[in-house]
Amino acid sequence: MTEPGTAKINEDSDQDSSSPHAQEATAYSWYVLGILVLVYILNFVDRQILSILANDIKKDLSLSDADLGFLYGTAFAVFYSLFGIPLGRLADSWHRVRLMSVGLAVWSVMTAVSGLSRSGAQLTAARIGVGVGEATASPAAYSLISDYFPQRLRATALAIYSSGLFLGGGLSLLVGGMVVERWNAAYPMGGPFGLVGWQAAFMAVGLPGVALALWVATLREPIRGAIDGLPTPSGERPFRGFFAELLNVIPPLTLIGAVRRGPAALLANLAVAALIALTVQALTTVLGTSTRQQWIFLSVGIYAVYSWASALRAHDLPTFRLIWATPAFLCTTLGYGMVAFTSYATSYWAAPYAERVFDIDKGQLGWFIGAPGALAGFLGVILGGRMADFLHRRMAAGRVMVTLFGLLAPILPLVFAFRADSFGAFVALLFVAQSMSSSALGGAAATSQALVLPRMRGTATATFFLATTLVGLALGPFMAGYVSATHGDDLAMGVLSTLVSVPIGLILLVIAIRTVPAAQASLDSRARSAGEVI
Repeated sequence: MTEPGTAKINEDSDQDSSSPHAQEATAYSWYVLGILVLVYILNFVDRQILSILANDIKKDLSLSDADLGFLYGTAFAVFYSLFGIPLGRLADSWHRVRLMSVGLAVWSVMTAVSGLSRSGAQLTAARIGVGVGEATASPAAYSLISDYFPQRLRATALAIYSSGLFLGGGLSLLVGGMVVERWNAAYPMGGPFGLVGWQAAFMAVGLPGVALALWVATLREPIRGAIDGLPTPSGERPFRGFFAELLNVIPPLTLIGAVRRGPAALLANLAVAALIALTVQALTTVLGTSTRQQWIFLSVGIYAVYSWASALRAHDLPTFRLIWATPAFLCTTLGYGMVAFTSYATSYWAAPYAERVFDIDKGQLGWFIGAPGALAGFLGVILGGRMADFLHRRMAAGRVMVTLFGLLAPILPLVFAFRADSFGAFVALLFVAQSMSSSALGGAAATSQALVLPRMRGTATATFFLATTLVGLALGPFMAGYVSATHGDDLAMGVLSTLVSVPIGLILLVIAIRTVPAAQASLDSRARSAGEVI
């Protein structure tokens, strides 16, 4: 980087001027990580609370299991993914702490608004709002963590951050179950404004996020890339780039973006849109009109990803090459997406399944599924992150090997769990399966960050989360719900049907193990050949 750019960084009084010389994690680094974990915990409390509320929502709003899978997965995931792209770009060029604090306030308010829903359509709209707000969190957090922790600790730090996923998921069952039971006991005919327990639970977990957003806003912004010896200035006009990115991602604005790239780009864009529309019609014909909303939402996401990738290639070739033209990156992210495919379905449907099959009340579900699930996820992701860093120091693809373990190891415990005859056996086997699957995340996330330059980390994170959302979250829970709904509400069959993702993930991760070492070794040279100035 040029000296003027470095000077510009140092003049920004809001940034931590000590960062360029800090090659080790400081006490403040761990403090920041602790706050980010709290944010991610709340992120998943607000996202996952739908699980403990699912049966009540199904009854009150007259929904099917397929509808519930759509609400939890697709309605949230598509807009989370779409807005994650421009917001990831903004995280690469703007103040990441401010971005995260604003997003936290937005998704917290929208979670509370979910409690006002009187129909499936209203709840869908609220879930879309939650998805848009939550899209700010991980691109900003991953980038901040990468600037607060050196390479040798990065998988561990990302794994600690990711533990918020499992802690939040478990806490959502505890808090949600407690609020629903106490509210319904106090107001058996409905409380103030006619609100019932599940509606009050949304409000109870949503509103505290506004206070946490104010705390997040007090964090210091580190100098981007300084800990890796590549100090990078913030963008000159970050919001100009953000709004320009919206034209490349959000339909139908994507047509404007295509027009700007020329007639050939527009024709290609329209051709892809037509092909996707035909595919939606075919899927609806084969699987029934009740699935139409699922395929429409998912098609919007796929079309937007194509539009964005095409624009990225035209406007930022180095980033496109290091992400979309790198098999190691794609296979790692999609391979982890296959892990997420089953794990999201399992974490969402476990509580409704136990409530129906074992007749367990919501308070007990919180303690016996939520708390062990949080512990299992926490232990798995932390130990998996540590093992990923340990193996990375010995072999370039060591982190991906841990992700492969997280794909394969949970299969048998999961099968036995959803065939268990007792609630105790179900809980114990589910604990084993969740601890194993959660071990995959830290290594996959750190690998995605290691395969790009510092200025590209927010975009790389957004791309990484495309796999976990458009592939894992948008398809896994819906598939489980759809299979259940078409087989007499058989949730066991629904959840276990998601294991079809395992062979695909195995192929992808084996390719990643073989290609990651060369991709890491050639990172700088491939970036330079694409026009990057390093």
